[in-house]
Amino acid sequence: MHLPAEIGDYTDFYSSREHATNVGTMFRGPENALMPNWLHLPVGYHGRASSVVISGTPIRRPNGQTRPDDKKPPVFGPCKLMDIELEMAFFVGPGNKMGEPIPISQAQDHIFGLVLMNDWSARDIQKWEYVPLGPFLGKNMGTSISPWVVPLDAILPFALPNPDQSEPEVLPYLKHTDPFSFDIDLEIHLKTPDSYGSLLELTWKGTKQLTLPNGETRKFLKDHDTVILKGACHGDGYKIGFGSCTGQILPAHSL
Repeated sequence: MHLPAEIGDYTDFYSSREHATNVGTMFRGPENALMPNWLHLPVGYHGRASSVVISGTPIRRPNGQTRPDDKKPPVFGPCKLMDIELEMAFFVGPGNKMGEPIPISQAQDHIFGLVLMNDWSARDIQKWEYVPLGPFLGKNMGTSISPWVVPLDAILPFALPNPDQSEPEVLPYLKHTDPFSFDIDLEIHLKTPDSYGSLLELTWKGTKQLTLPNGETRKFLKDHDTVILKGACHGDGYKIGFGSCTGQILPAHSL
């Protein structure tokens, strides 16, 4: 399998209010769960386009700097809190000239289709490094996508009303009243060697164990675990599937 297109650029958005609230609560406490800007603008960051890989590509556990004990200096070593994020990704085109904006009213004309995406995350590395400039080594070990692009036109029948934009009211350039959220059934499967979107939330920052059907427990991913993401839109007697997006965690390199 090959990537469905050449990845010229990659931007990851922090667009789920529930996910942002959960992660913010764990990292900063409930009083600072959502930063003030989150309700006013699309929060995102430029990712590493070269590490976007096709489903089935193994992902190497990263080494990095972490600070497990706030009273002690940071340490270096393999990530101990390896996680996933189940996301949907848009393929965008035909492009625009540098510095030329695209009005939100024309956004649909620039979205070709969607794929499943696993935004692999090293949570202990991320927590120590993300202030003040955001993710770096905690996110760039790899980003997996499914091989088949589902055209936007195919899922428009599954469009739902957008989240409320009136509390607080967004600035005019971001207002969009046409339905553009989608009813997609998403699944996460974990295959060991023998509706949250990350282990960080499922285990509430590793404080609660997740019990698997075979009796094993997980707080975060172990070496050789395989994660399988699936998604589909279900209509009256038919479905539009996104296939699957898989990846296996390999042990960190010895440094």
